[in-house]
Amino acid sequence: MSDNGTQTSARRDSADGVSRAQRTQIQMVTIRFFRHRPAVISLVSLLIIIGFAFLGPLFWQWDHTVYREIPSNLPPSADHPLGTSAAGHDVLGQLMRGAQQTLKVASLVSFSATALGALWGATSGYFGGRVDSIMMRVAEVFLVVPLLVAAAAISGNVRGGTTWLSIALIIALFAWAQIARVVRGVVLSLREQEFIEAARASGASAPWIIVRHLLPNAAGPIIVAATLLVATAILAEAGMSFLQLGIQLPDISLGQMVGSARTAVSTRPWLFYPPGVLLVLICLTINFIGDGLRDALDPRQTRVRR
Repeated sequence: MSDNGTQTSARRDSADGVSRAQRTQIQMVTIRFFRHRPAVISLVSLLIIIGFAFLGPLFWQWDHTVYREIPSNLPPSADHPLGTSAAGHDVLGQLMRGAQQTLKVASLVSFSATALGALWGATSGYFGGRVDSIMMRVAEVFLVVPLLVAAAAISGNVRGGTTWLSIALIIALFAWAQIARVVRGVVLSLREQEFIEAARASGASAPWIIVRHLLPNAAGPIIVAATLLVATAILAEAGMSFLQLGIQLPDISLGQMVGSARTAVSTRPWLFYPPGVLLVLICLTINFIGDGLRDALDPRQTRVRR
């Protein structure tokens, strides 16, 4: 009884030690991130923008559609803080909807392209040899094709017009290859580690090793790449909408607002600058958050930001 009790206690202590170690690692990453002041400020700013985009319409009387009772080309006033458009839109209502659609596109692109790129790169790096060569040649085809040109060409042939969902899928189709290369490079160094050899020796299948062991250990670079991909997706969607190949009216995005107001910069600046500034602000916050995550997840990071 005494021996069994001692063994049970030892196992419990061992499990508690692993749990404490895991919590400590998470805490270390969290502390490093919150010591990165630009990243923290950017995170707060991004949360405010997300609240503005998704919660703001619940408290504002006008949306992005045309209203007959709204005067045209009205400068900012108490009733319309950001003015109105020539067609009778409330610009503030448009800005909320535009930010909402732009963020939805960026989020879906980041998720889908990261999932595909991570699996592709991990598989390529794990098997190596001819499989790696073929898979990387395929990825390079998508890398050499200009994202904006390819996405614009495909979106121009979408039947029924383009929506935020179709735009997101088109951008993701050409955005996954960069993440695949990043993950492949990490996996090439991980696949020779002892824990991978132990998994092979225990009879684990290749898909299990990739999903259960390789991808979790490559989580740091994957998270950083996914974060930075959000900014890439936002700029790609903005470029397509600026060229009138993105989200179509009556819906709207920030890029479409900028493109529609490009001839009114000097005469009606309230149509151009709010979406332009918000677009730049979103991209900047995402990039600073990515920098903070990179520093926080880097085990070699010892410098403390003050």
